[in-house]
Amino acid sequence: MLTSPDPYLALAASIGGGYLLGSIPFGVIVTRLGGAGDVRKIGSGNIGATNVLRTGRRDLAAITLLADGGKGALAALLAGHFFGPVAAVLAAGAAFLGHIFPVWLRFKGGKGVATFFGTLIAVSPIAGLMAGATWIAMAFLFRISSLAALVAAAAAPLLVFAVDLGGEGKIDRVYLAAFMAVLIYIRHTENIRRLLKGEEPRIGGSKAPAA
Repeated sequence: MLTSPDPYLALAASIGGGYLLGSIPFGVIVTRLGGAGDVRKIGSGNIGATNVLRTGRRDLAAITLLADGGKGALAALLAGHFFGPVAAVLAAGAAFLGHIFPVWLRFKGGKGVATFFGTLIAVSPIAGLMAGATWIAMAFLFRISSLAALVAAAAAPLLVFAVDLGGEGKIDRVYLAAFMAVLIYIRHTENIRRLLKGEEPRIGGSKAPAA
């Protein structure tokens, strides 16, 4: 339930505001302001932190990672504060979509991993942190960023279901985690193909994938 005198206004503000906030292409902005050029013309062309790292600027990659995660978290927290937990879920999903399909870049955005973690930590902190720990563990073991992201995304709905403290909107948070996981898998189609062929580059490797 949206806790607002005007539920339609709350719905529009949560979804519209979340989408616009999620659409901010921090990877593009940060690399340009940092003098690293247009990240869309580097490596895979993706606007996320992993591709920003291929500019050789770890500082810019870290800023992008925090900003992309932060915008998703901020969208969820603002909507949750003003309109309740269901609105937080709606805003989180909209921010995630905004990052993947940003209106400012003709709907050609990132793969959503950082925003996924940011929104998940905001709406379900324990599950979000556990998903993040899953990414870290997989990345440490296999040194493949995409594999770590795919495993963490797949685990997220189960983690929310298992460890979320409950309250209003828990099932909505499970659905949100599943929704984001499905889109992450869709956005990582080429990565999955390379993983199956054993051709996916490892973290810190020099090879930049074409997509």
